[in-house]
Amino acid sequence: MFKGQPKGLYALSLANTGERFGYYTMLAIFTLFLQAKFGYTETVTTQIYGIFLAAVYFMPFFGGILADRFGFGRMVTLGIFIMFGGYALLAVPSGTGIAARVMMFGALTLIACGTGLFKGNLQVMVGNLYDDPAYAAKRDNAFSIFYMAINIGAMFAPGMAKWITNHFLAQDGLVYNGQIPALAHQYMAQGDAMAAEPLAKLQELAASMGAGADNLGEFCRHYVEKLSTAYNMGFAVACISLVVSYVIYVAFRKSFKHADVTAKQQAVSGAAAQVELTPAQTRSRITALLLVFAVVIFFWMAFHQNGSTMTFFARDYTTPEATGITRMGFDIFNLVLVLVGVYSLVGFFQSEKQRGKAISALVFVATAVALFFRWRTTPDPVHILPQEFQQFNPFYVVALTPVSVAIFSALARKGKEPSAPRKIGLGMIIAAGGFLILTLGSVGLMSPAEVKAAGASDAFVSQNWLISTYLVLTFAELLLSPMGISFVSKVAPPKFKGMMMGCWFAATAVGNYATSLIGYLWGSGMALWMVWSVLIVLCLLSALFIFSIMKRLESATA
Repeated sequence: MFKGQPKGLYALSLANTGERFGYYTMLAIFTLFLQAKFGYTETVTTQIYGIFLAAVYFMPFFGGILADRFGFGRMVTLGIFIMFGGYALLAVPSGTGIAARVMMFGALTLIACGTGLFKGNLQVMVGNLYDDPAYAAKRDNAFSIFYMAINIGAMFAPGMAKWITNHFLAQDGLVYNGQIPALAHQYMAQGDAMAAEPLAKLQELAASMGAGADNLGEFCRHYVEKLSTAYNMGFAVACISLVVSYVIYVAFRKSFKHADVTAKQQAVSGAAAQVELTPAQTRSRITALLLVFAVVIFFWMAFHQNGSTMTFFARDYTTPEATGITRMGFDIFNLVLVLVGVYSLVGFFQSEKQRGKAISALVFVATAVALFFRWRTTPDPVHILPQEFQQFNPFYVVALTPVSVAIFSALARKGKEPSAPRKIGLGMIIAAGGFLILTLGSVGLMSPAEVKAAGASDAFVSQNWLISTYLVLTFAELLLSPMGISFVSKVAPPKFKGMMMGCWFAATAVGNYATSLIGYLWGSGMALWMVWSVLIVLCLLSALFIFSIMKRLESATA
C-alpha cells in the first residue's frame, strides 16, 4: 500500500490533513453554533448548512479553471490565505444582531472561496504525480492513502471541538446540555408565556446549574453567550491548523514541484506532450464523467446528513450517557490505540523480514494491554456531546483503508477488480443499507416536530444505532469517494484536468445543498423513520441508474 509511492504524495497528504482538521473542527459544531447563537430552527439551520457546503464544494470548479490558466500551486497558496481570513472572522466573539450575521456570512464566503482554490487543485497535483508511467499503476492506492490522510485530520476534529466547548463552559461553571439552547431562545422570545411543559424542562435544567426561577431570563442569555463564545474558540483552531498546513506545504514543496504543471505550461516548456485525444474521445470522456457526477450527487446528499440531521438525532434522540464497551469509542485516545493495533497487524502480514514481524507483534500486544488498562480505568458511564459521533466515520476510514486496498489489490491481481463506476454503484447500495439501520432505530420515536413541542423526546435510543450507521456509510464512502477522485484524475482530458476535478466538487456541492431538503422534512412533521426512508429510496434509485448505463461508462473510459 505505502511501498514505492512518490515522496510528494506524503507531503501533499499531510498538508491536506492540517487543513481538513481545521475544517472538520469547524463543521462538527457549525449547525450547533447556528442554533445556539442565533436561535435558528432546524429548517433554517440546514438551509444555511446546505448552502455553505454547496459553496465549499462548488467553488473548486472556478478554482480549477483559474488553475488551468495560472497554475495549481499558486491557487493552493492563495486559497490557504483566504481561508485563514474566513476562520479568523468566525473566531471573533460577536453579538446576535445584523452586524454579527453579516460577519458570519462573510466569513463563510471567504472559507468557501479559499477552499475552492485549495482543495481540488491540491488533488490535481496528486494525480499529476501518477502521470509518470513508473507510478501509474499505483494511482488508486495513492488516492486511498490521500483520502486516509484527510480523515486522520477529520477524526481528531470532533474531539477537539468537544474539549474546547467543555473547557470554556467550565470556566463559567457551566456544562453542555443540548436541550438548553433551543429552550433558552424560546424563553427569551416568549417569556413566561412559554408553554408549560418546555418551561418546566428549562427550569429543571437551569436549577441543575444553580439558576433559580426568578432569574431564568438572565440564565438563558448567559448560557447562550458563553456557549457561543466556546464555539468561537473552536473556530480559532482552524486558523492554527492552516498555519501548520502551510508550513508543511512550503517545507516539502521540492518533492512535488514537478507535479505543479498545467497542460499549457507543459507545452510551453517543451516537455514531452501527453497523448492527445480526438474531439470524439474528449466528448465521450466528459460525458462519462458527467453521468458519474449525476449519481454522486445523491450519495453526498445522504452522507452529509452527518453534520445536520444525524447530529440532531444524536442530540435529541440518543442517550447522552455511554456505558460498557460503547463508552470506549468516545475517547479519541482509545480510537488511536485501535488504529495502532490495526496497522501493527497490517505490518505483521506485509513485513518481508522476521524483524519487522516481531516489532509489529510487540506493538500489537502493547496496544492490547493499553486498551485493557483503559477499559479498566475509564469512568462508566461517560457523558457525550452530539458532535462526538462525527469522529467515527473518519476513524472507520483510516482503519478500513488497508483492508479496502488489500481486497482490491488481490482482485486486481486476478483481473477481477470492479471498475470505478461499478464501485460507485455498489457504494450507493451500501449507503442505502446504512440508512436502513437508522430507520429501524427510529421506529416508535416521536417526530422532530413533536420533540420541539414537548421540549424533549420521551424516549432515547442506544448510541450504537448511529455508530453502526456510520460504519456502513464508511464502507460506501470507501467505494465511492477516493475511487471517484482517482477516476476523474485518470479519465479527465489533459487540457481540462482542473475543470473536471472542479466538476467533481460541483456535483458534491449540489448534493451538499440537497442535504437541506432532508432538513425541511425534519421540520415538516413527518415521522422520523420516514425521513431516513427517503434517503434509502434515493440511494437505490441512483444505484439502479448507474448500473443501467454501466456498459457505456466502461467503454468510454477503457
